[in-house]
Amino acid sequence: MKLRVLAILSVIAVLIVVTVSSVILTSAGRELTQELQINRVTSLNRFAQLANDASLDNDTTQLQREMDRYSELYGEGILIRLQPQTVRSGGLSEDRAEVREALNRASLNLSDTTLSPLRPFGSGTEVISRSFGTASQVLGEAVLEVNPEAARQKLRERWLVVGLAAVALGALLLLAAARVTAWVLRPVHRLSNAVHELETTGKTSHLPDAGPPELRELSRSFTAMANTVTESIDSQRQLIADTSHELRNPVGALRLRIDLLQLALKSEPEKAAAAGVVAELERVEAILDGVLKLATAEHRAFEGSARADRATGHKHHTVIDPFPVLQGEVERAMPAAERAGSTIMLMQPEQPLHLACNPDELAHMVGELLANAIKYAPGARITVATNQTEGGVAVEISDDGPGLSAEQRTASTTRFWRAPQHSKIAGNGLGMTIVDRLAHANDGELVLEGREPHGLTARLEFQHPQGGRDE
Repeated sequence: MKLRVLAILSVIAVLIVVTVSSVILTSAGRELTQELQINRVTSLNRFAQLANDASLDNDTTQLQREMDRYSELYGEGILIRLQPQTVRSGGLSEDRAEVREALNRASLNLSDTTLSPLRPFGSGTEVISRSFGTASQVLGEAVLEVNPEAARQKLRERWLVVGLAAVALGALLLLAAARVTAWVLRPVHRLSNAVHELETTGKTSHLPDAGPPELRELSRSFTAMANTVTESIDSQRQLIADTSHELRNPVGALRLRIDLLQLALKSEPEKAAAAGVVAELERVEAILDGVLKLATAEHRAFEGSARADRATGHKHHTVIDPFPVLQGEVERAMPAAERAGSTIMLMQPEQPLHLACNPDELAHMVGELLANAIKYAPGARITVATNQTEGGVAVEISDDGPGLSAEQRTASTTRFWRAPQHSKIAGNGLGMTIVDRLAHANDGELVLEGREPHGLTARLEFQHPQGGRDE
């Protein structure tokens, strides 16, 4: 946008400079032409008067001397045709076509004393002419050669001065255009950054009052709106977390009462009914636990984005070796894997790898992915590995179970989504959503891919550590 606005202002500035320069140069050319014309017409009139006197006295000696002196001084020829003879100086001859035409017009008592407008890079000479004599009789014709080279040189010098001034004026106008563009667009850029910050973090900093009045008012309106949106998001997130937390107490009390009730039940149908109630209660507990974890993960994602370095745009995370974290989660998941008939293999990297991530949250993500692999791919071979990628480091948890289709992989991070084939397996559909949010909180990404011939690979991709710190 800045380039477009600056381009428009630059075109306007160039048009202004060209217009002003053209007016000045045209005026300068007209002025020098008039000055040259007045000077040469005065000289022509003087020689016409001398020629008239010489014609009456029948003596051209004085006339010839004045003509020679003029030609020697200015380098311009003069030709005067009297009735009995023709007087010349400076090599001007009636053999030239323009001289003959000038003589013919003057013989008809038609004066031609107008010079063509000067051009800075022109060449050649011109002639002016007039007749002399009495009102009723033409006694002769005078032709003066005009060499405008000296005037052209003056015009070229003025063009040079005007050109330099135009360049300076153009540079000044372009600088002013750049400053005005920056002044106008700086609030727009701040507003754009604030919109992006609000989108990614749910929060935004206060926009300073700067720029034109309309943009200042827009900044104030956006700041007020952003504060309202931020408060609403924080309120909703806190409401979910508080509700989930507060419901755990009555649910715990309800479970205790059901446990006591089960002790009093005697018949099998009563016990079966109570077991169904307990199963549903466990499902409610799992959902509440998952919602609380999701609220925490989303809060971390927003807080992680909000802590981004505003000068560099990089987020600060702990730089760790992920292998000990993976080793701990694999050991923790091993008993559940054995019960499900699955095996877990942890691949040792060839060389230590490092990534920027909160170690507790990495453990949470890996634990969720391992739990999903064990739950939804019983009897599968599960592989856990870290790999060097082009952009950083990836943590991969893969299995050779039934896997998910491309559409299901896309929908798997949606809240409460579950694959149709897993509807009879206990779960709340929040595990992958939590992993996805925590990955974003650590400047990473969760990528799900199918395996050949069957299976699923969940990859946590992290960029090379930037601005992190070892702990």
